[in-house]
Amino acid sequence: MTLKPQKAQQPDEPVYESRLPKPLARMKRWLAAHHMTLMAIADTPHSIALGSAIGIFFGFTPLYPLKTLLSIAVAWVFRCNKVAAAIAVTLHDVLIWAMPAIYVAEYHLGCWSLQRPVAQRVHFRQFGLSDYMHWHVFSRVVWPAFWPAFIGSLFLAVPSAIIVYFLMRLLISRARTPQKID
Repeated sequence: MTLKPQKAQQPDEPVYESRLPKPLARMKRWLAAHHMTLMAIADTPHSIALGSAIGIFFGFTPLYPLKTLLSIAVAWVFRCNKVAAAIAVTLHDVLIWAMPAIYVAEYHLGCWSLQRPVAQRVHFRQFGLSDYMHWHVFSRVVWPAFWPAFIGSLFLAVPSAIIVYFLMRLLISRARTPQKID
């Protein structure tokens, strides 16, 4: 840790900065802030842990534009914490730099499990702007890739959600257990 004084503080109080690269330091700060948000939610450990698990599950799916809404809706159906679901699904947005590789891996896992060949690379240059307005582009390009990606995402989403549920429940239960003073 390096010491760096800031103008807003007293001149004699040091400020500690992380040695991590800036993107990792930002992610660490985001995780620490949202970890404390999850710990401070006034709900049962089961409800918060289940909401977090639902958010992690939907974060792995290729339903990118709908993942936050779906996680909140499913958390509402299961009567668990919707804020925890929204925070957990947002974690994937923090890891946006890694998600393309994860989505490709999910697609390959899905093709393997469905015993389908991996589609050849599609060059979007061959489509004109007017082609995107027609159903055939969606039905021939996007839709065939969706099912293998969705099935492949289950290989990562289900185990991750289970691990997050038990880990969050343990952490929240420990944080809320009164400490004995010896």
